[in-house]
Amino acid sequence: MISIPVHTLNDGTKFPAIGLGTWPMTDAEAEVAVAEALRLGYRLVDTATNYRNEAGVGLGVTRSGIPREEVVVATKLPGRHHGHEETLASFEESRRRLGLDYVDLYLIHWPLPRVDKYVDSWRAMIKLREEGLVRSIGVSNFTAEHIERLEKETGVLPSVNQIELHPAFPQDELRAFHTAKGIVTESWSPLDRGTALLEDPVVVSVAEAHGVTPGQVILRWHTQLGAVPIPKSSDPGRQRQNLDIFGFELGPAQLAALTDRAHRRSGGDPEVHEEF
Repeated sequence: MISIPVHTLNDGTKFPAIGLGTWPMTDAEAEVAVAEALRLGYRLVDTATNYRNEAGVGLGVTRSGIPREEVVVATKLPGRHHGHEETLASFEESRRRLGLDYVDLYLIHWPLPRVDKYVDSWRAMIKLREEGLVRSIGVSNFTAEHIERLEKETGVLPSVNQIELHPAFPQDELRAFHTAKGIVTESWSPLDRGTALLEDPVVVSVAEAHGVTPGQVILRWHTQLGAVPIPKSSDPGRQRQNLDIFGFELGPAQLAALTDRAHRRSGGDPEVHEEF
């Protein structure tokens, strides 16, 4: 079994340096993939209400045979449930679907600034953490300005901000802000969408130099930046490959070369994107 380094979050909890993404798996796919991933050594599993696979993720955790306290399970609040009481009710629905007594990390999936209820949701999440129903609370797709507002109005910073991050969209300024605030950056779409990055000549060249795959190079790029990638895979061989990235190290020139390209966002802009 592969051993995974861990980060210590700003609330004192431990957070694995790589995890398993589950979008867009079905419940049945997630159950099998999560159980297998945990047996291989994964200890972080990411889902969301809007992925519609929380039940499968929960079953995978239970049936993996790995002690519950060793697994970090993260899920997310959907946009349609923003608001204080709505957040509390939505969390209970997630917990019921997962079949777990507590959730390790609860995130606000998108800020939805036009709706302007994310601070109310954040206060509810603070309450859930205080009650021990959630170990850590965080956000997803938040900008520095959104996070500063949470801090100003509640005095509580997120432990994690899960954002689009990959060599074609390295988010230098936001990552620097996270570092200054003690927030761990988590990367969704860590390999970007499609296969363009995996076939990029620079990525392929670096992979050949280390005797690894292009995917392993990109995931190692994330971890050396201090970010936590959550690649999705239901294939045990690929899961193992994605996990096996701590036996080599990219040099400074290689890290720089990987981001020496046109930068562009593949997903939604948090200032305007709405997902309910």
